[in-house]
This record gives sequence, structure tokens and C-alpha cells, in this order.
Amino acid sequence: MVSEGLEKKMSKIVIAYPDRLARFGFKTIEELLRAFGVEIVVLNHEDEDPREELVEDLVTIISHIAGKLYGMSSHKYEKVV
Repeated sequence: MVSEGLEKKMSKIVIAYPDRLARFGFKTIEELLRAFGVEIVVLNHEDEDPREELVEDLVTIISHIAGKLYGMSSHKYEKVV
């Protein structure tokens, strides 16, 4: 059993938008929590085209990687100075 040995401390999570819980992988998290008996309530559903959602996810991933690369290069700059 998935919840063996765990206390049930919550039954519902209320969020404004799905991306407030996770930028991507929301459906996976939702299924996992459902296995523990936790319901996710989304207050604002924006019906997006699956292609639009995929593009937004890709932009988020690229932005994250670019931020890490920029952060890495700024640390190298600080060491040089």
C-alpha cells in the first residue's frame, strides 16, 4: 500500500493556478497526491492549447538553464576580480 506508515495530515490542496504548484509535471504530482488521498483544487483553470502549454514549458526550462549558466559565469568573474 502506498500510504503505509504515513499519517494523513491533509486532504485537499487549494491553488490558484496549476503552475503555482509546479512549472511542469503537474499531472504527475496530481496522480501521486491522489494515491495518498489528497485532492488538488485549482481555482483558475486556463484552457490552454497543449501546444501552447508545451512551448511555455520549454521556455521555462531554457530560461532556467540560461540563468544557471549566467550565474556560473558571474561566479567565475568574481573569482578573477
